[in-house]
Amino acid sequence: MHDTRAVPRSEVIAVFGPTAVGKTSVVLALAGLLRELGEDPVAVSADALQVYSGLETLTGAPTASERGQLEHRLISLVGVGETFSAGRYAELAHAEIDELLAAGRRPIVVGGTGLYLRALLEGLFPGPQRSEELRERLRDRAERKGPRYLHEILRHLDAEAAGKIHANDIPKLIRAIEVCLTSRQKMTEMWKQGRDPLSGFRILRLGLNPNRDALYPRINRRAQHMFDAGLVEETRRLLAKYGDGARPLSTLGYKQAAQLLRGEIDANTALQLAQQAHRNYAKRQMTWFRREPGVTWLEGFGDDPAIQQRAVLAVEA
Repeated sequence: MHDTRAVPRSEVIAVFGPTAVGKTSVVLALAGLLRELGEDPVAVSADALQVYSGLETLTGAPTASERGQLEHRLISLVGVGETFSAGRYAELAHAEIDELLAAGRRPIVVGGTGLYLRALLEGLFPGPQRSEELRERLRDRAERKGPRYLHEILRHLDAEAAGKIHANDIPKLIRAIEVCLTSRQKMTEMWKQGRDPLSGFRILRLGLNPNRDALYPRINRRAQHMFDAGLVEETRRLLAKYGDGARPLSTLGYKQAAQLLRGEIDANTALQLAQQAHRNYAKRQMTWFRREPGVTWLEGFGDDPAIQQRAVLAVEA
């Protein structure tokens, strides 16, 4: 039977960091400590690709062995052809955490998708629904005139928002313009409206922050593993079933494999581009995470016993 004693108010843990940093390893170490203390921990994923079923090997999801050591929730939820958003994630994650706390179990939120973490921990503004027609027009404008053209549009609509979004970040520019045009409000004004943050207790934020020169070789190996594990064949099946419409086909690794299958690049170039894209993504992840408030930073990798011990001490403090 589970120990159903009340979980202390300060004991919702969030573990985050860039790709290939060893988040699952440190979470398993924390889970072992918590069990020694008589608790029953559960990991709650915060990863935008791991919500899709059938992609577990290629997205770095916890292995069957790791899931046997610790229950993981919000993994393999939806089909590849389905639409899933940060708002939907926040709703589901809130419900999971409420259920766990009510049962006296310890939630450990773990992931590398900064928007999902922010949606859960701080809440999202009540923005309008997506407009695929508008998005397609904006993507076409960006392709023909460059992302800075979108940035200039946003500057006229909401100068404050434009100041916070990089001029080359096309997805964020498109969403910001979409919000302004659809709602007929500035996005920054909507941010001031009611949000639904995770509240009622203190959240312990643990961030993994390794040396970048040490991280990049691990990222390169992760990308190589994706290709070795069947990325190209998986992409071939996705293209055959969904065309270009499956969301994973626009993400790291899958995008380069699709280019390879179309004959646009060769295998070696596909791997090199995937590795570079993952390194760039890790840099963006760290920029995002450094903005998180109240983080206890762990300067290393999650599979390092010394880092695991520091994480344990932070939980025990």
